[in-house]
Amino acid sequence: MDPKTVHTLILIFHYLFLVYTVAVITSYVVLSIISAKETVEYKKKNSFVNYSEILSSSISPSISIIAPAYNESLNIIENVRSLLSSHYVNYNVIIVNDGSTDNSLEKLIEAYDLVKIDYLINEQIITKPLREGIFKSTNPAFEKLIVVDKENGGKADALNMGLNISNNEYVACIDVDCLLLEDALQKMIKPFLEATSVKVIATGGVIRIANSCVIKDGKLIDINLPNSLMEIAQILEYLRSFLLGRMAWSRLNGLLVISGAFGLFDKRIAIDVGGYDTTTVGEDMEIIVRMRRFMEDKKEKYKVAYIPDPLCWTEAPDNYKTLISQRNRWTRGTIETLKKHRKIGFNSKYRSLGLLSYPYWFFFERMAPIVELAGIIYFAILVALDYVRWDYALAFFVAAYLFTLTFTIVAIFSEELTYHQYKKKGTGFKLLVTTILEPFILHPFILYAAIIGNIDYYFNKNKKWGKMTRKGLVKSKNYQDN
Repeated sequence: MDPKTVHTLILIFHYLFLVYTVAVITSYVVLSIISAKETVEYKKKNSFVNYSEILSSSISPSISIIAPAYNESLNIIENVRSLLSSHYVNYNVIIVNDGSTDNSLEKLIEAYDLVKIDYLINEQIITKPLREGIFKSTNPAFEKLIVVDKENGGKADALNMGLNISNNEYVACIDVDCLLLEDALQKMIKPFLEATSVKVIATGGVIRIANSCVIKDGKLIDINLPNSLMEIAQILEYLRSFLLGRMAWSRLNGLLVISGAFGLFDKRIAIDVGGYDTTTVGEDMEIIVRMRRFMEDKKEKYKVAYIPDPLCWTEAPDNYKTLISQRNRWTRGTIETLKKHRKIGFNSKYRSLGLLSYPYWFFFERMAPIVELAGIIYFAILVALDYVRWDYALAFFVAAYLFTLTFTIVAIFSEELTYHQYKKKGTGFKLLVTTILEPFILHPFILYAAIIGNIDYYFNKNKKWGKMTRKGLVKSKNYQDN
């Protein structure tokens, strides 16, 4: 290849990467500005809300909390106690024991005085059959609790069983090991109550990382930063994602995902679209896209709302092996969802969903790790051919690094100025140090996991969730989704 052709190709790749980088940075800046404005308006508006009226009213909408559980015996009693401690008045808790091979069911029976009952199931969604059956407590203190024991079918199948069991108007789907704050339900139901001209089909809230926090009797007693820089880096990542991203997408009515850790849904619509997809590892994202597509096809006005209040605390991976496994699944779930619903992409029939949300997710979420890997390979080739302008390369890397630092610091200040969850002395210093190191201690592993996720999706078709080992918010435990 002659030098002129090589030079032309280099220029083409230079401009392609430059355009992509500028587009990514611009989108982040725009979303963060919209998020900041929306958060300020939310805080101002809700400072006058009397949530006690929502939680004490007998006509408050009915909610079922559905929590799948698989081999959770080490923490199941504490976790259920947390779910039963909500201040909301009109709700129940449905624990779906998804074929556990440990003594989870026996522990629940003993701790909550459960007895087997006859229960008519409205089987609107096909699931794996019951195993031991359905249980209720003989103790009036636990009258809100329903325990379902079924054959193992995975998380999505367990959630579908909960949808069949629930007789309530709304369902809150939550990971059983998450800590739900006592006022979470009344804050999550509020967008449904406020909606007039549009129908709210789902709401999501901020998920915070509970590693190193003190939990007692199902309640969050003390908030601490973990000692591990890797875990603190994930806290920073969550702050960026939730505070500077999802609030903006809520304003634009473009949310494509509500965290599987905690989300509130209109049960009727969730059932009408067929419930959770049991063939994907990204069931939380897929059902939101399917519900939105369903409403678009019906040409009804709707909204997927987002609550910036910290409502749910969950455990994050505390080692790189678990982190890579988690992000691998997230990548495959995104690929599966975008591929399954590719009809909506760039399709004006689906308005902002097809022309804004889908393209953003495709180019800046789905393609981001592939573009980044291509950039690394391209740079390596330039080094090998001695075509690198090192002054330009250094300027590019420094600019990218400084933007990442600035964006993260903005997220930290947003947290400090709004909900200020991390109050202890020395917290700011730890966050700042981790901000400086995060691009080196977290991002490379996330990129690696995303690339492996792509490889697994295309070349390892039988790969499912795999084994997820966690310490647990109280004691160590293992969780496996099938």
